[in-house]
Amino acid sequence: MKAVVFALTLALVASQHVNFAPEFEASKTYVYKYEALLLGGLPEEGLSRAGIKVISKVLISAIAPTIYMLKLVDPEIFEYSGVWPKDPFVPASKLTSALAAQLLTPIKFEYANGVVGKVFAPTGVSETVLNIHRGILNILQLNIKKTQNVYEMQEAGAQGVCKTHYVISEDAKTGYIHLTKTKDLNHCQERIIKEFGLAYTENCVECQQKGKNLRGAAAYNYIMKPTATGAIIMEATVTELHQFSPFNEMNGAAQMEAKQTFAFVEIKKTPVEPIKAEYLHRGSIQYQFATEILQTPIQLLRISNAHAQIVDILNHLVKYNVAKVHVDAPQKFIQLVQLMRVASFESIQDIWNQFKAKPAFRYWILDAIPAIGTPVTLKFIKEELVDGPITIAEAAPALVAAVHMVTADVETIKLFETLAFNHKIQANPVLREVAMLGYGTMISKYCAAYPTCHADLLKPIHNLFVEAIAKNNFEEIAMALKVMGNAGHPASLKPIMKLLPGFGTAAAALPLIIQADAILAMRNIAKKEPRMIQEVAVQLFMDKALHPELRMIATVVLFETNLPMGLVTTLADAVTKEANLQVASFVYSLIKAMTKCTAPDFASVAAACNVAVKILSPKLDRLSFRFSKATHLDYYHSPLMMGAAASAFYINDAATVLPRAVVAKARTYFAGTAADVLEIGVRTEGIQEALMKIPKAPENLDRITKMKRAIKALSDWRSLPSSEPLASVYVKFFGQEIAFANIDKAIIEQAINLATGPAVQAEAENAVRALLSGVAFQYAKPLLAAEVRHIFPTAVGVPMELSFYTAAVAIATVNVKATMSPPLPETFHVAQFMKTDIQLQAEFTASIAMHTFAVMGVNTAFIQAALMARAEVHTIVPARFTAKLDIVKGNFKIEALPVQIINHIASVHVETLALARNVEDLAAAKFTPMIPAAKSVAQLSKEIFTSKIASSMIGSLSRSSELIYNDMPSNFLPKKLRAIEAQAEKKMCAKSKFFGIKACAEIESQNAAFIRNSPLYALIGKHSVLVDVSPASGPVIEKVEIEVQVGPKAAEKIIKVITMTEEEEAPDGKTVLLKLKKILVPGLKNSTRSSSNSSNSRSSSSRSSLRSKSSSSSKSSSSSKSSSSSSSRAKSKIIDVNAAPISKRSSSSSSRSSSSRISRQEVYDMKFAKNHIHQHPISKARASSISSASSFEAIYKQAKYLGNAVAPAVTILIRAVRADNELQGYQIAAYLDKANSRLQIILANLAPKDNWRICADGVLLSNHKVMAKFAWGVECKEFETEITAETGLVGPDPAFRVKLTWDKLPSGLKRYAKKLAEYLPSAALYAGLSQARAKNSVKQIKLNVAVASERTLNVILKTPKRTVYKQALALPIALPIGATAKELNVADQIYYMFSKASAVECSMVRDTLTTFNNKRYKNEMPLSCYQVLAQDCTSELKFMVLLKKDNLYEQNHINVKISDIDIDLYPKDNDVLVKVNGMEVPINNLTYQHPRGAIQIRRKAQGLSLYAPSHGLQEVYFDKNTWKVQVVDWMKGQTCGICGKADGEVRQEYRTPSGRLTKSPVSFAHSWVLPSESCRDKSECRMKLESVKLEKQVIVDGKESKCYSVEPVLRCLPGCLPVRTTPVTIGFHCLPTDYNMNGSEGLRNIYDKSVDLRETAEAHVVCRCTEQCA
Repeated sequence: MKAVVFALTLALVASQHVNFAPEFEASKTYVYKYEALLLGGLPEEGLSRAGIKVISKVLISAIAPTIYMLKLVDPEIFEYSGVWPKDPFVPASKLTSALAAQLLTPIKFEYANGVVGKVFAPTGVSETVLNIHRGILNILQLNIKKTQNVYEMQEAGAQGVCKTHYVISEDAKTGYIHLTKTKDLNHCQERIIKEFGLAYTENCVECQQKGKNLRGAAAYNYIMKPTATGAIIMEATVTELHQFSPFNEMNGAAQMEAKQTFAFVEIKKTPVEPIKAEYLHRGSIQYQFATEILQTPIQLLRISNAHAQIVDILNHLVKYNVAKVHVDAPQKFIQLVQLMRVASFESIQDIWNQFKAKPAFRYWILDAIPAIGTPVTLKFIKEELVDGPITIAEAAPALVAAVHMVTADVETIKLFETLAFNHKIQANPVLREVAMLGYGTMISKYCAAYPTCHADLLKPIHNLFVEAIAKNNFEEIAMALKVMGNAGHPASLKPIMKLLPGFGTAAAALPLIIQADAILAMRNIAKKEPRMIQEVAVQLFMDKALHPELRMIATVVLFETNLPMGLVTTLADAVTKEANLQVASFVYSLIKAMTKCTAPDFASVAAACNVAVKILSPKLDRLSFRFSKATHLDYYHSPLMMGAAASAFYINDAATVLPRAVVAKARTYFAGTAADVLEIGVRTEGIQEALMKIPKAPENLDRITKMKRAIKALSDWRSLPSSEPLASVYVKFFGQEIAFANIDKAIIEQAINLATGPAVQAEAENAVRALLSGVAFQYAKPLLAAEVRHIFPTAVGVPMELSFYTAAVAIATVNVKATMSPPLPETFHVAQFMKTDIQLQAEFTASIAMHTFAVMGVNTAFIQAALMARAEVHTIVPARFTAKLDIVKGNFKIEALPVQIINHIASVHVETLALARNVEDLAAAKFTPMIPAAKSVAQLSKEIFTSKIASSMIGSLSRSSELIYNDMPSNFLPKKLRAIEAQAEKKMCAKSKFFGIKACAEIESQNAAFIRNSPLYALIGKHSVLVDVSPASGPVIEKVEIEVQVGPKAAEKIIKVITMTEEEEAPDGKTVLLKLKKILVPGLKNSTRSSSNSSNSRSSSSRSSLRSKSSSSSKSSSSSKSSSSSSSRAKSKIIDVNAAPISKRSSSSSSRSSSSRISRQEVYDMKFAKNHIHQHPISKARASSISSASSFEAIYKQAKYLGNAVAPAVTILIRAVRADNELQGYQIAAYLDKANSRLQIILANLAPKDNWRICADGVLLSNHKVMAKFAWGVECKEFETEITAETGLVGPDPAFRVKLTWDKLPSGLKRYAKKLAEYLPSAALYAGLSQARAKNSVKQIKLNVAVASERTLNVILKTPKRTVYKQALALPIALPIGATAKELNVADQIYYMFSKASAVECSMVRDTLTTFNNKRYKNEMPLSCYQVLAQDCTSELKFMVLLKKDNLYEQNHINVKISDIDIDLYPKDNDVLVKVNGMEVPINNLTYQHPRGAIQIRRKAQGLSLYAPSHGLQEVYFDKNTWKVQVVDWMKGQTCGICGKADGEVRQEYRTPSGRLTKSPVSFAHSWVLPSESCRDKSECRMKLESVKLEKQVIVDGKESKCYSVEPVLRCLPGCLPVRTTPVTIGFHCLPTDYNMNGSEGLRNIYDKSVDLRETAEAHVVCRCTEQCA
């Protein structure tokens, strides 16, 4: 019973819990002392900070039960910019006085149970001042629960509704209540925030898991005195901290600290009276944004008359930015933008009307209008640009800039809608594209700021989309899809799905490109609703009836949704069963590429791909580049929170040279965000065909009728869609498509007509006349490149801003004037320029100024106090030159003239400041460097280091950090810390004697890295780079000339005559002595190259003997090492030729194809048989010389210097004209000795006493060999190399060889050669080349290349220490080595190389047929019936190739239908004959050339070949034993017949005319037989294709069933009997035995049925008919 009583007592006490909510009694005025401080900087003391402080008394009194008055008394505002904590706050007296009226005006607020309600204030109180009051009211906001002392909740405050923790305790001694309230400002249900310029970025949550860029928290501490009905706040302190770093916060961050103190003073009886004005409802306790949105944080302007100030700045910009850009132009441009943001629309219109006729002012205004970023921009563009007389060149850039700079809201979206559907914009394709795409972008930006944006914003586009579908207007459908794709609104998914195959009925009638656009339009939607898109994209991928390209695009969309492991595994599992190799290759490569992804936001995808890739077969890695691929490369650095990623998607269809589509995308990561910066997509569908095939032939009734008659005989033949010549390209910027273009035949013809039309010629004539009279052109381009702002309130009620600005101004000035002699007549032609001496004088100056600002701090229209990092870049590049061109005399000359000396050609200044300024006293603005002067830095570094030491000492030590430091020796300090006391300064200079200039770069840097070695601290400080260019000491250079003289007058331009010295022509006695010395001292190498050349044959023979000796010795010693070297060979493919024997491998004897194997020993010992026969007999005695080197030497000795025998063909002078008239520069002379096929080029220094030269001498010894000698140095004697290139044979294969030998090389060249040799093994291994260590010639590099086939090479490279080789190296082209190619002209050979390389071949040897896709099967051919070998399966029917076996000798016959002719190739006796349109062409008359089409028939080997590459047939070859058909690249995927589609899809090879995929090669081949309707047909074919009934009954689904084949089977015609049959396995569809098939009609429909079972049936291949057959 006692326990029950005790429990009831406790419950009663708990129910009477004291209410601790603050209360202000009526008829009393509570007086508080209030102080608010907001200070920003680095956390360490001794560095500069910036901030503000507000001090005031606060009076609070009640005027109604829940209505209170709040008034400030004696408010003061202070500003701070100085070294903390040494420097004091400075009173902002003028600002306080200016705001006194507003600050002293009392406000009303609702207050009940500690919660602040509505706020009321007169209109005279600005929002900025009212926010200061809200900062005070924020202290009063207390949600105290009566029954809990520790709790958390989402509480409303000045910053929004944020997560708040309460802890309440009572001091038993004093009776006071202690309350602590903390707010996590990173976890807010509703955060008050404004962002600009971040609409295109994505918040990367995963990037900020290890550290955030921006954090904020606040702590409120209250001491309250309980009263009978509540509590009185005795003291309240608030500490709020925001820290920010563009990098990971763990590496240091700047901070903004807000402090408030609210202390009780007294209670007065005098109430606070409201002023005599209407108090309006001004919101709640939550912060309200004011004019700080229009105020840029990088400058504070006192705007009194915006119109006049805009005019002043325009005048300044025009005046000081004429020839070159002024250093302050970017900042002035930002001022212009800020003033225009404040000005009214009418004012801007007046300014435009005032200056639009002045070009110098006009472009400044047009570039500033988009940067305003408000609805004024769009109103101006509509009224002045669209409706006014303005060019597209001005309207389009303004519209593009407006799309990305105007802040999106409902008003601007409506304005953009009006613009997009304006009739003038709709009439212009360029403006329409920009406006429509921009409309979608505006919606995307708005929805990024307001995620719950309504779908009605897209209603005009959805209506346009529905209307376009109804009218089948493909262009409008594509435009609507791109707009919806830009908008990325989930409401667009439903209309988009109408165009997706399998989801909407409209898809079947749409082109493939429209369906692809529909899938791509879902990408931006996937960022908001990934699950919805995943469901759609997976279904698209799994639909195997879909076009492979669409399935691959769906895969790309899937991976962009950050798909889970389950879906990745689903894709991998589907690929293991995938029949289409294009899809399998693409998905496999994408999954494999994603396994290496390091980007945080795709970490889960990378992990899933690492699992999924193990499911897939590595064989897919072996597929060539002709199959679709995807690549992904990225790098992410977590400490910097920066990274980049690049993706490329190569989508192919028929393995053509040009892919169907290529997409490349770049993505960046910075400061916890990610953005798709750039994406470019190109489609080349049809381009290759349009370039390489003949123009579409006129409808030829005879050819088409014959081909269609043959096609009609095929069962359910369906033509493939014809690809229209089409290319398209699109560009995306930050995930938004900004431009696209579709190129078709009409556009190309329009461009050609425009380029060749009279208008262009007239413009060209006007341009020439303008040049003759002189042209002065100036172009200036100002640009606000970046404006990123992040604004949020602090506890004080003052906004904090993080912002980034970049503005640049570029100016180019060009002055050009041309003179012509003789002058051109009034009407002239281009040919007259060839007979005119043209002189051009030009002066060019390009200058750029760029300012970049990064700001963190307070930004209002009244006061600014912030940290600012300011970077200024300024560069000027002047140039002045003249050019002369005299085509008749063959003279061309360019002179670079001196320009005005500029102090700094380039300068970069970076400075970090703490600034404080107010609008009432701008002259008193204070800028303090973040890092103090050098002396202060030294002291600061000591203090910081000392404090670190002190903090690590044992806490019991009482000595201060100063004492600890003073007790340490000076050398105890680290070197880095001691070195920081001085500024880092460096100066580097480079001098060019030739140009007479000196360039110097001065670098100065002082940063805060001595405090903390992190990227942020390294950036903070002062850095500068100056680049100066000045005249060098020495002779004055007046100008630099480059002159080229060609032809007979080249000799006149020779300045320095090269003569042979006595040393070069050694007397006979000296030669004898040299020979004697060589005999007496064996192995001695002569220092002169002439003697070594004369004995080249002997030295080469000695080198070969040395190689043979080393080879034999290595063979004798290799047996002991063979076992140890075998394992290393297996691992690295590096073989020691001299260490281990190499077993020979047998090579294939069938052909010299890429599959042939050569043993390794044969690789090294491949004998090169020369084709060269010497054609330059020097004398009768030496006419039979066998040494080509001695032949070259003999020709060389005839005239070492060709200048003594022939005049120069070309003279080039590069010289500097000096004031003292001394020669300086270089002379290049080229001499041609046609008699000996010799070319000599000599480069000489023009200085009289400088004999340094470069000599190049080349001789064409024959059509198969060329030799060249390069020498350089003094008199060309110091260094020398020889190069020999020749053709020959390696076995039966044609080959060529290049050999480089040398005697002496410069040490620098040797050093770089050694470094290159170190990388050779790894580079060879990476490239898949085999390599071996070898002892080759020490001073020789040899490259042998043997042509194994038209498309493969065997390559051997021998360096002194290594041999690198590759067998069957594939080529992207086909070499013109065949007999056919050799007879073509050069243009046709080039065409042949590319068309032959990419052609595919189908052939048959005996009864084995090899398809285009290289799949083999046995073709059981019926007698006397044509089979379709290959044909163009598009509606154009460009060609058809038929094959049949005659009934008499069972020999093959081929019929080709192409162009307007019918060609028959057939055997007769022991030869092969040809008929064209039934007329036999005599063999003696071949080659046959079609008179109109590019068709050729010629003999080849033992048969005949037909060539028609421009019609799609590369070659049709036929002889008695075999045949082959080659189609060109652009026909791949468009062919059909028993040779297949040539699309690389070997898993889908056996496709019948109806499109059904069969598993039986016999059924497939028979389906392409052209059957007969009657046994009396002239074709002599006695067969037909029909469905057959299975001769046995089967049980299907528990019922007796009869089964019919769903694939047609060859059967003899009625009245004919089979003589020979062959088994064929086919599919059957079964029906109940009592089912009525309705005769032949039912059997025809059977082909569309499913397969229930597969059985074997008999197909007839030879039939014999009776005389009475039907």
